[in-house]
Amino acid sequence: MPVSVEPTTAPSTPAEVLRPHAEDAFGGELAALAVQDDRPRPARWRLSPWAVATYLLGGTLPDGTVITPKYVGPRRVVEVAVSTLATDRALLLLGVPGTAKTWVSEHLAAAVSGDSTLLVQGTAGTPEEAIRYGWNYAQLLARGPSREALVPSPVMRAMAEGMTARVEELTRIPADVQDTLITVLSEKTLPIPELGQEVQAVGGFNLIATANDRDRGVNELSSALRRRFNTVVLPLPESAEAEVEIVTRRVDQIGRSLDLPPVPVGVDEIRRVVTVFRELRDGLTSDGRTKVKSPSGTLSTAEAISVVTGGLALSAHFGDGVLRPGDVAAGVLGAVVRDPATDRVVWQEYLETVVREREGWQDFYRACREISA
Repeated sequence: MPVSVEPTTAPSTPAEVLRPHAEDAFGGELAALAVQDDRPRPARWRLSPWAVATYLLGGTLPDGTVITPKYVGPRRVVEVAVSTLATDRALLLLGVPGTAKTWVSEHLAAAVSGDSTLLVQGTAGTPEEAIRYGWNYAQLLARGPSREALVPSPVMRAMAEGMTARVEELTRIPADVQDTLITVLSEKTLPIPELGQEVQAVGGFNLIATANDRDRGVNELSSALRRRFNTVVLPLPESAEAEVEIVTRRVDQIGRSLDLPPVPVGVDEIRRVVTVFRELRDGLTSDGRTKVKSPSGTLSTAEAISVVTGGLALSAHFGDGVLRPGDVAAGVLGAVVRDPATDRVVWQEYLETVVREREGWQDFYRACREISA
């Protein structure tokens, strides 16, 4: 027989939290969208699909409220992702590392359900209980299998409450554990054979999974499971300007929480880091004239954000608060040279043939030479 799962209320987020959940950090925007949103909403959705897309892509509401972009990329990608969640098919966000899969997943869940915390983090050691349910062993030993002894997983809670669950790094989860999702996604039911009961999904339930397409071959999805997903590929930023905008926005958000200097004083270095990463990633300089070797790492947008944030911390605590070449050089070296045997050769060749000859980059060249010595 069906069994209910009591909803839990998350405590309010303290101001001291380093990284508030999306629904807390952008609660004002979500509330403004909800007030202005007069379009049809699927069952138990906080916003209409149009408003969810607006929340992710940004815009200005009729009352003048500005919605900041959470994702900078093709609009159609976001529209397809949101539309998928409004159907009975689950959503798989696929892409190379650093294409904002987790970021988009979190904000989609926050906009749709108002709660992005129903999360299963995939690793090689993720057990079946993380997706199905576990047991409170003290209760289990004292009373035997019972509803009180059962510990619902985030997926079970999402099914019972009509919310959006998230599974991060799906292809890192062992194949037999992955397949636990097949019944959930096809039958919208999670059996509890120990109790002779089941949890049936109510309207509003869906699941967002993310996967790194460089992990193909780690734990490939079975064809049966893959059919339960609509796959949306998140591409790398199309242009350098788009990538600079993404890095600038995220570094500014992170920097404010860490009391780091404002980003505008370091925008030139952000552009420089993005240029280096894109050229090494593409194997070609931005002017299209010189081919370069690519290192073994991904040099993603996320890594550029990390390098710039680290540089801002250096400039704030050990400099004058202005982001300079010497502040980002070590981070760039660490991101590029993952394999000391091969990547160092690639980096040195790029440094001498491209950076050294580029006008206005002499300070950056000297800083990189010094840190690479």
